[in-house]
Amino acid sequence: MDNRPRRSDRGFGGPREMHSAKCSDCGAETQVPFKPTEGRPVYCKECYQKHRPPRRY
Repeated sequence: MDNRPRRSDRGFGGPREMHSAKCSDCGAETQVPFKPTEGRPVYCKECYQKHRPPRRY
């Protein structure tokens, strides 16, 4: 039997506060689940895929 807490039990499933930001690459308005920090880039979903580090398996 698996006694680990389910993802829904850990509080990740609730609504997240979204913040408006402008993509640093294409300039599109986007919503992000964190408060953007001045001086750090923010990317829309499409541009983030280009900047994301490769996945390690």
